[in-house]
Amino acid sequence: MTDRLTIALAQIDPTVGDIEGNADRILAAREKAAGAGLVVYSELVLCGYPPEDLVLKPFFQDKIEHAVNRLAKATADGGAAMLVGAPWRNEGRLYNAVLLIEAGAVASVRYKYDLPNYGVFDEKRVFEPGPMPGPVNFRDVRLGVPICEDVWSPEVAECLEESGAEILVVVNGSPFESDKDDVRLQHAVQRVTETGLPLVYVNQVGGQDELVFDGGSFVLNADSSLAARQPAFVEDIMMTEWTRERDGWVCATNDRAPHPEGLSSVYQAMVLGLADYVNKNGFPGVVLGLSGGIDSALTAAVAVDALGPDRVHCFMMPSPYTSQDSLDDATECARLLGVRLDDIRIEPAIEAFGGMLAPIFEDRPPDITEENIQARSRGLTLMAISNKLGHMLLTTGNKSEMSVGYATLYGDMCGGFSVLKDAYKTEVFALSKWRNQNSPDGAQGPEGRVMPQRVITKPPTAELRPDQTDQDSLPEYDELDDILECLIEKELSVDDICARGHTPETVQRVWNMLDLAEYKRRQAPPGVKLTSRAFGRDRRYPITNTFRRIL
Repeated sequence: MTDRLTIALAQIDPTVGDIEGNADRILAAREKAAGAGLVVYSELVLCGYPPEDLVLKPFFQDKIEHAVNRLAKATADGGAAMLVGAPWRNEGRLYNAVLLIEAGAVASVRYKYDLPNYGVFDEKRVFEPGPMPGPVNFRDVRLGVPICEDVWSPEVAECLEESGAEILVVVNGSPFESDKDDVRLQHAVQRVTETGLPLVYVNQVGGQDELVFDGGSFVLNADSSLAARQPAFVEDIMMTEWTRERDGWVCATNDRAPHPEGLSSVYQAMVLGLADYVNKNGFPGVVLGLSGGIDSALTAAVAVDALGPDRVHCFMMPSPYTSQDSLDDATECARLLGVRLDDIRIEPAIEAFGGMLAPIFEDRPPDITEENIQARSRGLTLMAISNKLGHMLLTTGNKSEMSVGYATLYGDMCGGFSVLKDAYKTEVFALSKWRNQNSPDGAQGPEGRVMPQRVITKPPTAELRPDQTDQDSLPEYDELDDILECLIEKELSVDDICARGHTPETVQRVWNMLDLAEYKRRQAPPGVKLTSRAFGRDRRYPITNTFRRIL
């Protein structure tokens, strides 16, 4: 009977669709884990997670089987076995599966029982639910291998315990949200408490479109104590040593990396999300407009931390309403970050559009149309630069602005990715203050300040007309963001929101703006998901919608 076992936790960053490349990473991790009996990978690691409708292509499934055969041949060397997440077809049905690969073959297969179908998850669209699983036998050890959502409720773990499982080994693709790490840990502790079994939890790391996977894989012993924990937001291989004792298996205490919290975790998620989006899509770098305001300053800081200053090119595009403070602040911000800043004045474009449209506009007085022409002149300029240089354009708008439509379609909304898309304005201020005082691990930017203090303290303004501030059009951001969070993340009624101290008129006004801006958000670029309800697959509201008018 096996009394000792070495389990390696392989927290790696796969790329969706890169089946051969992911297989290479899997085998490289196995090589680094030399001496382990078993290497455990994350959910659907072989194809990348989430693969969405890619898995429905039969030739994609063929490629998966070919790669699995390659992995199986590698284990014929007598070294470590592997638990690998992969889509797997059986008798004409496709499953989200985990494969035990050892001694040159696929020794066992288990299927995901509880397919999530909420928020960003849409697994019932592409996968069949598996039967309630039993343990797999591995070198005289009975392993329960639930897959991600299977441990968010008690049924699967209870079934595995009743079927004789000795260790729960959970493969995961659990995306980042603020404070979600505590929720994961709580669910894991509940399963350990209910079953009396130790638990291995291996989570994916890396960015995939709007999702960021923060890793932070861990091991809990049967007494719910934390035996090991991998660092967050980085690839990592951890060897864990297990001993069979009288009351069951025990993992020896290993490194227990602290999981970043609060603003630190949000900032690192933005950095990783941007870095992987740019690098996995093959862009040489990014361009963005640096206005002297806080949103573009924070976006530039994240870009430099993610990619390095040599891959970030900024542009100041002053109009007749751009203040000297903004010009100075943009210049200083670029100097602090070490990025190139070029100046392109947009007055010629504004004049050209004005002359071109004069016969149509006739004698109508200037209004928001002329303001939007300025924003669209900037958007056109930046998109032209992006096309010519091949660098991706970053948009710089935040969630507060996107929520209420305080953004110009085909203007400042132009771009390929939005770092701040899920960050409210109040959080933008907090993150900017935090980054001026902290440098996250692995950041490629400067350790000191990344923006002048005045960028943080001055009133926000679009500078599209004389003496303009955001609060000319919007409630104060503290009030606006609280109402928006109640409407978006919490789905509260007007009465419940008013009970927090807001007037019915303000709540109704914000709700109206939120719904009316839905058509803009449908055309916005993707951006890093930070909250439980990002503007992407999380939120599916109709554009044509009169529900707000019933009040």
